Amino acid sequence: MAEEYNNFLKQSLDLRSAREERGKELSKDKLFKAARKKIQTTMIGSLSTLESSFGFLWGFDVAEEDKTSEQKKIYEIYEEARAQILDRGNTQIRNLESEFVNYDIIRKKHYITLPVKTGEKDGE
Repeated sequence: MAEEYNNFLKQSLDLRSAREERGKELSKDKLFKAARKKIQTTMIGSLSTLESSFGFLWGFDVAEEDKTSEQKKIYEIYEEARAQILDRGNTQIRNLESEFVNYDIIRKKHYITLPVKTGEKDGE
């Protein structure tokens, strides 16, 4: 009987440990995805700002056949800068992912405790 109880207790502890490890992996995954999304949003937002502020230099809203040779050259320069920005951002995302391997991350859980008031009836 005691051996069965010990086996049950060990199995219960093993399941709890496995659940905690799974929770850590899910927490790490969720945090990485959120961080990656924020880096990507920063990169794309920055490029969008450049396009809206300086796009007139390369004829951002001009048809390709109507662009001057100077606008085409400036657009080539912009495309090179854009590629470098995206490459550097993606490199930082990969660096972040490799850095996450060094950490155990546990997401905080929020609990709300609601008070329970018992109903009072006449004479009780």
